[in-house]
Amino acid sequence: MGFLSNLFGGGPKVSMKELVQKGAVIVDVRTPGEFQGGHIKGAINIPLQTLEKGMSKLKKEQTIITCCASGMRSASARGILKSKGFTDVHNGGGWSSLNSKL
Repeated sequence: MGFLSNLFGGGPKVSMKELVQKGAVIVDVRTPGEFQGGHIKGAINIPLQTLEKGMSKLKKEQTIITCCASGMRSASARGILKSKGFTDVHNGGGWSSLNSKL
């Protein structure tokens, strides 16, 4: 698998809907202001710039889907979480696009 597909969560396609049905947690890494403007019901808002401090709200063994406005910050968040030992992290991309898949 190439660098870019690793960075952006490529590889076997997974159903975000199935992951959520099985208990995945959605972590929205946008700013609080962006989150207030609209978000996926049940999502946790942990802004990317505070992710290292906020990851204590998450369990390393749970399935996590990251999302943001376009998919760039969620890709970064996925990389950060993976580097900190979180094993099942998926980049959901932009929150409105992800919401339409759920």
